[in-house]
Amino acid sequence: MLLPAKAEVARQLRRYRAWERVMLASPYDRTVRVAFEDSGYTLCVLMGKRCAREAADAAERYLRTNPVTYLREQGGRPQPRRTARRATPPERRSPAPST
Repeated sequence: MLLPAKAEVARQLRRYRAWERVMLASPYDRTVRVAFEDSGYTLCVLMGKRCAREAADAAERYLRTNPVTYLREQGGRPQPRRTARRATPPERRSPAPST
């Protein structure tokens, strides 16, 4: 599992929290709501979550811990690389002689 850079997670989490405060101050402003939802969506994509709240919580946990601990908490324990098995090549047949 690829993990995002902590600096990017911190930046997006700050952006989400800032828009959350602005949205709570003026919940009927469409421009603010769109920006808040956009920041939540970005955080969801970054953290691999479906809900902005879950993504914000995951981002906070990720920033508090090291990547290995975070993966263990998420159940995404790093797996050893597996090499792809290749099937044996089909027998090569010479073309049928033309008459």
